[in-house]
Amino acid sequence: MIRVILCDDHALIRRGIRETLSEAVDIRVVGEASEYGELRSLMRKTDCDVLVLDINLPGRSGLDVLHVLKDEGHPVKVLVVSMYPEDQYAIRALRGGAQGYVNKAGDPQLIVHAVRTVAQGRKYVTPEIAQMLVESLNAPSVQQLHETLSDRELQTLTMIASGKRLSDIALELSLSPKTVSVYRARVLQKLGLGNNSELTVYAIRNGLVGE
Repeated sequence: MIRVILCDDHALIRRGIRETLSEAVDIRVVGEASEYGELRSLMRKTDCDVLVLDINLPGRSGLDVLHVLKDEGHPVKVLVVSMYPEDQYAIRALRGGAQGYVNKAGDPQLIVHAVRTVAQGRKYVTPEIAQMLVESLNAPSVQQLHETLSDRELQTLTMIASGKRLSDIALELSLSPKTVSVYRARVLQKLGLGNNSELTVYAIRNGLVGE
């Protein structure tokens, strides 16, 4: 039996994933969490084989959670299930220690297959991610400017470019508006940009958000 913990801040999303996984006779959801603190408490008292983790969590992001688990040498296998397109976060998640990445907009049955795959100790990637990995290996070792951003800075960039105000971002990420402003300032500095309009144009040109 594959024991799974779900970590997503949206109860409806957790319910949908739980119901999808419950249809598999070899998978059992043993716990749920909506943010990092709940997850840490749950994992201290509940054994699991696979953690199904969202990236966009309040407070510490899913990428932060990945780094913590990796640094601690935690044996749990992590499958990232996110609303973000693969080209934004998949490779970052895999480099951060995830065993797989699935987009929430995909076929729900892919999650079942992905959970089984990572539980066996294998990586789960879609054909699109596999192609991105091949291209990254063959590409010249010239780093794009946005690749120098931290995970939270990249998240701030994509949210601003998607039209969200700093106050909305602060609320969604459970951060203070001042902290979000600091992330915005760092993004502008690292990318050599002057304002949100230039930031949005940069994000669209580099495929970080849709037009």
